[in-house]
Amino acid sequence: MSTSLAIPVGPEPLTSDDVVAVARDAAAVHLTDDARKALTRSRERVESLAAGELPAYGISTGFGALATRHIAPDLRARLQRSLIRSHAAGAGPEAEREVVRALMLLRLRTLASGHTGVRLRTAEALAALLNHGITPIVHEYGSLGCSGDLAPLSHVALALMGEGEVRDAAGERGPASAALRAAGLRPLEPEAKEGLALINGTDGMLGMLVLASHDLRRLLRVADITASMSVEALLGTDRVFAADLQRLRPHPGQAAAAANMRALLAGSPIVASHRGPDCTRVQDAYSLRCAPQVAGAARDTLAHAEAVADRELASVIDNPVVLDDGRVESNGNFHGAPVGYALDFLAIAVADVAAIAERRTDRMLDVARSHGLPAFLADDPGVDSGHMIAQYTQAAIVSELKRLAAPASVDSIPSSAMQEDHVSMGWSAARKLRRAVDGLTDVLAVELLTAARALDLRAPLEPSPATRAVVAAVRERVPGPGPDRHLAPEIAAAAGLITDGTVLTAAESVTPLL
Repeated sequence: MSTSLAIPVGPEPLTSDDVVAVARDAAAVHLTDDARKALTRSRERVESLAAGELPAYGISTGFGALATRHIAPDLRARLQRSLIRSHAAGAGPEAEREVVRALMLLRLRTLASGHTGVRLRTAEALAALLNHGITPIVHEYGSLGCSGDLAPLSHVALALMGEGEVRDAAGERGPASAALRAAGLRPLEPEAKEGLALINGTDGMLGMLVLASHDLRRLLRVADITASMSVEALLGTDRVFAADLQRLRPHPGQAAAAANMRALLAGSPIVASHRGPDCTRVQDAYSLRCAPQVAGAARDTLAHAEAVADRELASVIDNPVVLDDGRVESNGNFHGAPVGYALDFLAIAVADVAAIAERRTDRMLDVARSHGLPAFLADDPGVDSGHMIAQYTQAAIVSELKRLAAPASVDSIPSSAMQEDHVSMGWSAARKLRRAVDGLTDVLAVELLTAARALDLRAPLEPSPATRAVVAAVRERVPGPGPDRHLAPEIAAAAGLITDGTVLTAAESVTPLL
């Protein structure tokens, strides 16, 4: 790929969109001229220290609890190779390709900052792996989130050395040596400081935070859509979403969610049908009335997490670091607490958005609370079960999301002979958030299917133009009400419509959403 179309990587911060482009869309990268100058300048300082007699951590000493041993010059290249091999100790399932590409890009950006002391050749080697679509096999377990994501990054560094296993651009698994050879790349031979610089960062947990935040920006707007459809299906009122009521509690996320619901419900014949003085209902249930409060709180949580991610994207995470005045200093910036807290906070918000969606779904299926809909939205209740068990699936996922909301970052387990005696568990927080995001997608898919079916059953009354467009998009993939069918493929299809943006595009063909 031409470097003119590639993501530039240099001392400046990357954006979240840069991370998504490289991780998910296989965008190429190139090192900027500023990065090349910064790499050359900081490498000169490391080589000066390596040639000196004074011990310098990670350059002429061991690591962690073994940092007190001075390493002779003729053993230092071996020291770096040994570090990578010994730390590439992951276990369990493979991490997803997008996660590995994200952590590779983020590590490359830290190298390109000029504060790690690696050679230009080393940064170029990592960029080449990304550009050739070579993805090292990284395992789910191995990182304690301090010092950063050591084991996951070590598996990447191992591949740079031509060792371990990778997947090529076609997704085929095989030896790293063969993949490098096929791409015309030479294995890297790490020199002083480089092994440590390649593995000492929060790149895995940060990459997963960026990817999850990207997904949640879409999912929270979808939650406004499915909530609005449920309000219509349950003959709820839109008066509680009025702007003057929302201004009494000026949380920005709540205001955005309520504005979306007002726009989505505008012009709804169903809502208008029970707006007059003959309506005897005083209040809707919390799951309808408080939808903007919950989705809004989740938005504000996401805004906080994105602010943390932006700060981390502007950070240099390594130990030791090469400062602009030439000093090489040890530090604790590799600790994952800032990222771990944000990841756990998002998991709480995800669980609650899913929980309120499940309550709306259950209400549509309960003949005692659905205001005239057939039991379980079944074609022939008793003979047919309708969406009864779809709600069971939704409830099972919600219960799982509650377990995933238990924070990982309050845990810690000492390692490295008590040298690393407090760790962040940020990688673990990120792994569970990814599962939570997938779970929320499926929960919203069930609400989407159920609300669309309920709206069809309200005929001849019609939903609003916006929600009508969403129902039409669903009907392109999933048939309308009728006798029982195999539901699992329909849930998967609805989840696909959420993930690929079809649901959001359908709603926004009528009204823009915040």
